[in-house]
Amino acid sequence: MVGVKRFQKTLHVQEVVPNVVEPSFGIGRIMYTVFEHSFNIRPGSEQRTFFSFPPVVAPYKCSVLPLSQNPEFTPFVKSLSEALTRHGVSHKVDDSSGSIGRRYARTDEIGIAFGITVDFDSVNTTPHTATLRDRDSMRQIRMEISELPGVVRDLSNELLSWAEVEKRYPIFVGQQTAKKELEE
Repeated sequence: MVGVKRFQKTLHVQEVVPNVVEPSFGIGRIMYTVFEHSFNIRPGSEQRTFFSFPPVVAPYKCSVLPLSQNPEFTPFVKSLSEALTRHGVSHKVDDSSGSIGRRYARTDEIGIAFGITVDFDSVNTTPHTATLRDRDSMRQIRMEISELPGVVRDLSNELLSWAEVEKRYPIFVGQQTAKKELEE
C-alpha cells in the first residue's frame, strides 16, 4: 500500500519567502516603545532632554520644589505633600541645594508631568499660593496651595487640560515679594 520512490531533481532557482509570526508581547517591548515615543529634546538646547510621558503613565505625577532651603518653606512643603498623598497623587519632594532651573531639568528628565514650586510669595501672601508648572510647555500658573492637590489630580487623570487650567488661573510672570522682604 505504501511505496517509496527515490529520485533526484535539479532546481536552478528556488525562492523562499519566510513566514514567521512572532506573537511576543512582553512588557519590555511595551516599555521600550513608551520610552522611544516619549523622549524629547528642548528646542535650542540639545543637552536638555526630557521624557514627555502622558500624565496617566508618568511614574510621578508632580514634584514639590521649595525655592530654597529656607526653614519657613518646610511647613508648606510638608502640608502640600500630605495633601497630595491624600488625593492619591504620586509625587517627589526635591529640596536639594541646586538651583530651581536645575531641579526642574532633573524632574523633566525622569518624566514628572507637573512641578509645584513653593516660593517667597507662598509664605508672604495671604491666601498662600504656589506655582504649578507644566513640563511640556514650561508655562506656569499661580494658585492657592489648598487647590493644588485637586487640580494636579484632575490633570494627571486627564479630567482637566492644561489649557483649561491656564484659562482659570493667572499666568505666573515673576514673584511679587523677595527674600529681603521675608527677612525684614
